Amino acid sequence: MLGFVLYLFIGRRITNSKIFRLLDGSEAGHHKAGKRQLDEVNRNEYQFVNAVSRANVELAVLLMNDDTGSLSHNNAVTVFDDGTEKFDSLIDDIRSARDHVHILYYIFRSDHLGQRVLEALIERAEAGVAVRLCYDAYGGRKIARRYLKRLRAAGGEAYPFFPNNFGPINFRVNFRTHRKIAVIDGRIGYVGGFNVGDEYVTPTKKFGYWRDTHLRIEGSAVDSLQTRLLMDWNVAAPGNRRVGHEPRYFPARESQPGDVAVQIVSSGPDSEWEWIKYGYLKAIHKANDSIRIQTPYFMPDAAVMDALKIAALSGVDVHLMIPDRPDHPLVYPATLSYADELAKVGVNVHIYQGGFLHAKTLLVDDELASVGTANFDYRSFRLNFEVNAFIYDVELGKRMAAIYERDLLKCRPFDHDQVYRRPLVGHVKEAVSRLVAPLL
Repeated sequence: MLGFVLYLFIGRRITNSKIFRLLDGSEAGHHKAGKRQLDEVNRNEYQFVNAVSRANVELAVLLMNDDTGSLSHNNAVTVFDDGTEKFDSLIDDIRSARDHVHILYYIFRSDHLGQRVLEALIERAEAGVAVRLCYDAYGGRKIARRYLKRLRAAGGEAYPFFPNNFGPINFRVNFRTHRKIAVIDGRIGYVGGFNVGDEYVTPTKKFGYWRDTHLRIEGSAVDSLQTRLLMDWNVAAPGNRRVGHEPRYFPARESQPGDVAVQIVSSGPDSEWEWIKYGYLKAIHKANDSIRIQTPYFMPDAAVMDALKIAALSGVDVHLMIPDRPDHPLVYPATLSYADELAKVGVNVHIYQGGFLHAKTLLVDDELASVGTANFDYRSFRLNFEVNAFIYDVELGKRMAAIYERDLLKCRPFDHDQVYRRPLVGHVKEAVSRLVAPLL
């Protein structure tokens, strides 16, 4: 009986036919720019004007196969590694919106931070701006219904992604949208690891400071974020509230905000291929000098583990940074186990002690970066709906490297004897954790 109940909630796979029925119509006029670029590449007509993207042309071409994976070279990118700064910027941008605000978050609470965001959305809706809020039915279960009523009364819209089937029961709890995207007027986009909750801006007693990474983007890459967000919106919203690929949501840009090359890449159970994982693998294999990873959950599959081992054994300076405390008791022993396995082949494993490390970043040779929502684990690769930005730029790479070096000041080195000072207990936890890792 227990096995049957667990199967109903976390054991069932969404079949291809089922997932595509659930997502039917979500594209709503979406133009697959990445596929058009692939055609240009095949005809030798595409120009890689960015030096880093040109040096990583195979990775760029790989990611163009994703529906949202078109490459753009005209972006300005700001990196946030502090929640207060990120949300102050987001709320200011929301309050400056003139046409529309589209929001998609995995976790959205109506605590102090959530109320600030919701009040900004309500104010814009009252001013006639089109406001659409999408949140995961599980991660957003703590939104107070009075705020959603106020938002709808003001003219805004809000819908949960994969809502509950019967009251509090949700048979799709194992397939969540882990994406965090905001798009304002089609000109400004946000993507990264921060959710909407007080712990992301205020140190907590249990975890202390919440260390995460998020991006603010201006440029053509916002079109890809908008496309991804609207496709998810069209899954959550009723058929008569779906949004098409309208020009107002993809405004022409009279000037070039910057010169950073960016690809927005998504993956999930709706995709036949694990695009973000493939991007990680290709980037790791391309590394010549260094690899820097930050992730709160490190439970990779054999392909990623082998890629990192090969890189380390080939002389690449590989660094892995993980938290020093668990927020999921079953996850952390597996993370330590995989980290220990890498440490044995020369990977530099760092335990972050400045709070809870929630950032999901990959930096290769200090010029190729990935920032987004995907962790290095089975769930992010195969079960959750995820989105990452792959960035090709020397200056932004230097900025990411500087952040990593600063975080290292708050780390201690991984020590096998210290981690496993209680061998029997440690190995039992490790065995159980790794056994159920694909479900975590």
